[in-house]
Amino acid sequence: MDKKKKFGTFEGVFTPSILTILGVIMYMRLGWVVGNAGLIGTIAIILIAHLIAVTTGLSVSSVATDKKIGAGGIYYVLSRSMGVPIGGSIGIALAVGTAFSIALYLIGFAESLNAFFGFGLTPNDLRLTGTLALVSLTVLALISTSLALKAQYIILAAIIVSLVSIFIGSSEFTVDSIPLFSTTDSVPLEIVFAVFFPAVTGFTAGIALSGDLKDPKKSIPRGTLFAIGTGLTVYLGLAAFLAFTVDPEMLKSDYNILMKIAFFAPAVVAGIWGATLSSALGGILGGPRIIQAMSIDKITPRLFGFGKGKNKEPVNALLLVFVIAEAGILIGELDIIARVVSMFYLTAYGFINISFFLESWANPDFQPSFKIKRWIGLLGFIACFIVMFKLDMIAMFVALAVIGGLYFGLQRKEVKLQSNDVWRSVWENIVNKGLKRIDAQEDENTNWNPNIILFSGESEHQYYLLELCKTISGRTGIVTNFKLILDKKNTKPLKRTEQVIRDERFADLGIFARQIKVDNIYTGITNIATTFGFSGVEPNSIMMGWPKGLEHSTEYAKMTETLLYLDYNLLYLDFDKKKKFGEYHTVDFWWRETDSKNAEMMLNIARFIIASPRWNNPHIRVLFVNNNNVDIEVIHSKISAVVEDLRVNVEITIINNAVEQEAFYSLIKQYSKTTELTVIGIPNYQIEKQAAFVLKTNDLFETIGSTLLVKAANNFNVLDLDFD
Repeated sequence: MDKKKKFGTFEGVFTPSILTILGVIMYMRLGWVVGNAGLIGTIAIILIAHLIAVTTGLSVSSVATDKKIGAGGIYYVLSRSMGVPIGGSIGIALAVGTAFSIALYLIGFAESLNAFFGFGLTPNDLRLTGTLALVSLTVLALISTSLALKAQYIILAAIIVSLVSIFIGSSEFTVDSIPLFSTTDSVPLEIVFAVFFPAVTGFTAGIALSGDLKDPKKSIPRGTLFAIGTGLTVYLGLAAFLAFTVDPEMLKSDYNILMKIAFFAPAVVAGIWGATLSSALGGILGGPRIIQAMSIDKITPRLFGFGKGKNKEPVNALLLVFVIAEAGILIGELDIIARVVSMFYLTAYGFINISFFLESWANPDFQPSFKIKRWIGLLGFIACFIVMFKLDMIAMFVALAVIGGLYFGLQRKEVKLQSNDVWRSVWENIVNKGLKRIDAQEDENTNWNPNIILFSGESEHQYYLLELCKTISGRTGIVTNFKLILDKKNTKPLKRTEQVIRDERFADLGIFARQIKVDNIYTGITNIATTFGFSGVEPNSIMMGWPKGLEHSTEYAKMTETLLYLDYNLLYLDFDKKKKFGEYHTVDFWWRETDSKNAEMMLNIARFIIASPRWNNPHIRVLFVNNNNVDIEVIHSKISAVVEDLRVNVEITIINNAVEQEAFYSLIKQYSKTTELTVIGIPNYQIEKQAAFVLKTNDLFETIGSTLLVKAANNFNVLDLDFD
């Protein structure tokens, strides 16, 4: 079986890149750029454009020496670094941009060819010539990629000869003064830049052939950066030469000025035709390979992933690129096509740069052999989007909207690759740094940010416990639900991967879920409470169902004693299976003098309930039992101050009980009989009296609806509820 033909640095990267860089813009529009922008303006445009090219070239070269680079070039790099949604959306944009760039080069070729032979220069004339050239190059690409690449050497020689001819040529166009800056009658610099920018995008031509290279990790950095550096030198030298040689008005109006000032005009003609055709050929070779790589990854239709022959030539993808390029040719205006191409490439380059920055910042496994400072990628990313904003703000937002649409479409498609993308590393880095900052701070009395361990047994009503737990954890709180599997022998624990539960119920609510084997439920809860968590985000609360029928259990009493000793916030829900939470509208919080810490915890719960979209503008009451005949206004004023300080809007109800001295639970039965959720503080009591407390509380639950009992940890503030 014949081995696939592979190419080296010069043939596979440098030559296609430099031929695209020294292409249609240099020959057909650089004089126009100098005439409109002036020498200083042109130098600024060239340097800004090359700032983006250099940073992008450095970024992609660094990533290329870290990862295995497969077919698809920049698409491959982005999809394996930032994930399929971003890589695919940029890849599609880049493939379309590459196809349009073919139209750009061939319209430039048509302008020169038609002018040289005296053919028509109307849009239709240019479309006809461009189409014929496109058909010819497509046939050449279909015949042999190797033959197409070898033809580049002849074209490169023609370009070198044409440049020599230009620099040694003489000019009859006298220069009265060297134009340094643009004048009032010149084209705006934003448009000039947009027309010029495709000149520096050629370095991607070599990267697009990454799958056909012998050693892409060496060839891509060397060939790409050498091509960019060579192009920068030529453009700066030629711009200065034109400014000193040709009158600015002539530069503005005559697109074929290089032919007229050259020592040997046919050499320039050969250079123009060779450069434009080779640039178009580079797009014809590279664009289909991007589409083919995306089709193999199931992003674009699989039809375009099939290859022909031993080299797997992307014939179907080539025909698609042909259609897109022909659509660009039908536009017929080189300047308009150039501006469209600029937006596509700037967007892609911005994401290439941010991809490198994120890889180098967040990925611990990022070890490129070609090392550069990570700020280079960030600089390139910022430069791309500043330039896009300045060029055409509306076009920028349209481009981002299109790429955003492609991104969400691919995200919903859920295409998966074997490689990990950089976002996992980014989040791990952010979490790591955040945990260090949190862990370095002393644990002071601040607003409660719940981190709840939830124990919910599987039942038809489990969802309500999960839902309430997530509600009272607030927007930023963490909930981890543990399913305890009773295994008396417990000889082998579940594997680490088996402990993670992937379930839509938990995913929809944003709850982490785990399952573990235990030989005893109560010791299992105690062990989890003692060991679960890590620095910075240790759990601070435990929630479970109310323990009916366990009032005489010594194991349960011991567990409760341990949880109190560990200083957890404790939350127990007695769920009314008939009424559930009703209309999610009424909530009662019961206070007494001994509830000083519980009261502040309840107010925090009230804040989270109010903020929850599930509860329908809830009516919340704080009910205080006045057993000592204190002036109601004094009590109301004091509670109002506490409530206002925590920014909670509630109704305050004072119950005078100095004469009647009714039992606390008896009052709750009267006032909260129809309430949908009642919240009561657990008083301090000796553990040996737990059975009596549980029995008495069970009796209360027979009368009222769903009830949450809370016991605050010591980190809550003591509210002054003593009105004696």
